[in-house]
Amino acid sequence: MDWKTKYDIAFKGLTEGLHEFNFYVDGKFFEHFDRNLVDEGKVKISAILEKRGTFMKIHLNIDGEVELVCDMCLENYMQKIKNNIEIFVKFGEKEFDEDENIIWLLPEEHQLNLAQIIYEYTVLSIPLRHIHPKSKKGERSCKKEMIDKLKHYIHKEKDGNTFVDPRWDILKNLNNN
Repeated sequence: MDWKTKYDIAFKGLTEGLHEFNFYVDGKFFEHFDRNLVDEGKVKISAILEKRGTFMKIHLNIDGEVELVCDMCLENYMQKIKNNIEIFVKFGEKEFDEDENIIWLLPEEHQLNLAQIIYEYTVLSIPLRHIHPKSKKGERSCKKEMIDKLKHYIHKEKDGNTFVDPRWDILKNLNNN
């Protein structure tokens, strides 16, 4: 049995209306994707399939946490993620490039695999900056030794201002012209 079959929705025999499916992904799920940003995590996915005569709509609710590397201190931490997505499933002989939230299936298809969709929207739920979340006291739990080492390498002018490479000033002047 292929690992992806756990993420199949067999819709052919379903009646019109709402149907709920629940999925769970962890580190084993993320191993199957190349160049992945995430290696570990625990994410619950609730999928509500709304079946209609000529199309289907899937509401995905992604909720959980994934392990990331902090951009500031390079230490691993758990990042909470949450996302709600609406995807339309349409049927046709050929695929049209209308929207990234539309999936085209052949009319004879009887099931839809959500593994790639779950992976992509889980990764899209991750914030751009990967930094430890703030505690209740408003402090980050970054590794203090690494932060101190980084501060040591910041170039300061004699007046205390941060050193800026003069080449950037020339580039800034391009905006003024």
